[in-house]
Amino acid sequence: MTLTTKLLMGAALPLALAAPAFAQETATVGQDARTADAPAEGETPAASDIIVTGTIAFRNRTTDPNPVLSYDLDYFQRFEPVSVGEMLKRVPGVTFTSDVLEYDGVQFRGLPPGYTQVLINGRRAPGGEADRSFFVDRIPAELVERIEIVRSPRADQPSEGVAGTLNIVTKESTTFEGGFAKAAALINQDGELRPSFAGAYSGRLGERTSLWGALNYQERRNPKEKVSLRYDGLPEAGGGIDDPAFSNTELQDDTRDGSDLSGSAELRHEFAGGGFVRVQGFFVDTDREEFERSVTLDGADLDFDGVETQIEDIDQQTYTISGDAGVPLGGGLELGLAASWSGYREDTTATTFVGENEDDLDDLELDDEERLEIRDDEYGGTVSLAYALGSARVKAGIDLLRKDRDGLNDGDFLSGAFRVREDRYDPYVRFTFDPLPDLSVDAGLRYEITRRTVAGEDVGEVRYEAETLNPSLHLRFAPTVADQFRLSVARTVRRPGYDLVSPLEQEESPGDDDTTLGNPALRNERAWGVDAGYERRLGAGILGVNLFYRAVDDLIELVSLGENPENEDGQLFTPQNIGDGETWGVEVDVSVPLTFAGLPDTGIFANYTYLDSSVTDPFTEQDRRFNNQPHHIYNAGFIQTLRAADASFGATVSGRSDARESNFDEIVDLRYGADLEAFVEKRFGERFVLRFSVQDILRRSKREDFRTFDGDSLGEILANRAAGEIDEFEQERERAGPLYQVTMRAAF
Repeated sequence: MTLTTKLLMGAALPLALAAPAFAQETATVGQDARTADAPAEGETPAASDIIVTGTIAFRNRTTDPNPVLSYDLDYFQRFEPVSVGEMLKRVPGVTFTSDVLEYDGVQFRGLPPGYTQVLINGRRAPGGEADRSFFVDRIPAELVERIEIVRSPRADQPSEGVAGTLNIVTKESTTFEGGFAKAAALINQDGELRPSFAGAYSGRLGERTSLWGALNYQERRNPKEKVSLRYDGLPEAGGGIDDPAFSNTELQDDTRDGSDLSGSAELRHEFAGGGFVRVQGFFVDTDREEFERSVTLDGADLDFDGVETQIEDIDQQTYTISGDAGVPLGGGLELGLAASWSGYREDTTATTFVGENEDDLDDLELDDEERLEIRDDEYGGTVSLAYALGSARVKAGIDLLRKDRDGLNDGDFLSGAFRVREDRYDPYVRFTFDPLPDLSVDAGLRYEITRRTVAGEDVGEVRYEAETLNPSLHLRFAPTVADQFRLSVARTVRRPGYDLVSPLEQEESPGDDDTTLGNPALRNERAWGVDAGYERRLGAGILGVNLFYRAVDDLIELVSLGENPENEDGQLFTPQNIGDGETWGVEVDVSVPLTFAGLPDTGIFANYTYLDSSVTDPFTEQDRRFNNQPHHIYNAGFIQTLRAADASFGATVSGRSDARESNFDEIVDLRYGADLEAFVEKRFGERFVLRFSVQDILRRSKREDFRTFDGDSLGEILANRAAGEIDEFEQERERAGPLYQVTMRAAF
């Protein structure tokens, strides 16, 4: 079956599935957003106002005193993002260091994923990663109402986001009334097709009770091809198999194939005398297989040297249940209550097979099998009391958190039981007032108290305590209805990863001959941050400029303790707080209709971020940037509405500059090609829209160059590095190819 035939089948699939909806009559008729006025203030829009609309959406303009960027789903939806990760690649200052077409560990401002805090509906969501990061590609875009980028936190918000905080707000019962259904197909370049389905409904139970429910199922597949060329030393210009230093090549097929089942629900009741109570639930169940086959060919004659196949069977679940209430007490007092439970479960099995039969690459035998199990639970609660008098408001409260985690994951599979318990008590006070009609002030203190116990097999228990006072001050000056200025100063923290505080010995880390010993006495990293920004309303659009600076204390890096007692060819490492670092930059974004040019049906979007940083390398003692931080990140695109045809089309291009990762015996240079994607859609009446989108039109490449240095001791390795004596040089190139998607959406 040809690719063209598969595309036609993919287009027909959503139409066939949606056909019964065309014949269905419904008593609720939504307005056509192309011709009707927007819903009145306080009125809940109909589903058709959101799902089927020719209106171009732009970034929201918030009035928060602290700097917050807010993007509704309809800002992204025409390009049909599958996950939150695909949404974030269009946001200023966000990048990923992932495989092509993978958007998992989000990096705000180019810093490692552990510096970004991820919340779901304002509550922490535990992930499987040892650095406490959360892989955002597991959250389907279909369930998201909006995403918020909190550049600097208030006192009543968790202060773990040194680089920033991502708050994923799922759809609510007040989002719209009615329902929608979606059917889609993802089609890879090789013709393989993966379906997805979604449905949601929002309505009311009586006058004061509203409800929301949604379910989403999607399958995803990402086949990639990798080529690695290895040399004994630095090759001549260009390299290649004819280079005298050429050693071997590795050809790899890497395919990720799996499914996600997810859902969310909400029940909210408004009391007649004021106040509310709300219960929300959210879950994601991921079942994925990662298949890698590597064939190694030796020398310039490319003699067969062996084949290796690794299969990872990944089973992950995330659950979140939360409830909150606002209770007016009279006299300007309001009581706030909240409670939540979040859980993460992972069972992953990695099986490796090897073979030496060139004529039959499936003639393999078992080489290794490893299993990873993680059980992570977080229980949270909040009690607050707010008092309002005129424009002034005082809020005092306490956030409570208990974490229980069994299992360790640092990117490798480690044997042995591992347990961590973390208790946090975070009292805070926040004061807001308006000293002038156009000036708002938000000041607060948050005192974070952490009690942590780490335990492992044969190592007993290790206890750690930390207390940190985190002040914050935010000023918002709005001299006109179109202009607003912000200035923020806040202190944030980053807690060390689970693998770093574990007293377990991690073999073959960071290198094959090395061992890393955890350090339970690690202190939290702390940062002072400053953000200064300006926003101007441009009709329905907006222009924003923000400058930021972070001074980070007690940076955590690996340091060598000398020769590895278990392997004389390696080193014994441990993480330590090595000193300070700083990062700074400027973020510019614009999203605006071209009404001033006589093109009201054309919307343009662009953002650009410049980044830089300074860290003292613990091995070379030289100044460098944070690992894998690019200097430049950009995104630009447009959407064009064709009113006469009830259609739209658009495209975006994004990219980033080179980055470098520096380890004691290795330097890795990373480069990505530009990413181009496009969509075209056709609307049918007030209830249906058919959309075709495509990613990776330019066959984006990921390129990595590895320079490895060798020696009989750490001193000799560093001496060879300083002299530029490269022991091995490797060029790795990766591509995936275009990914097509056909989607039918229906509102009812």
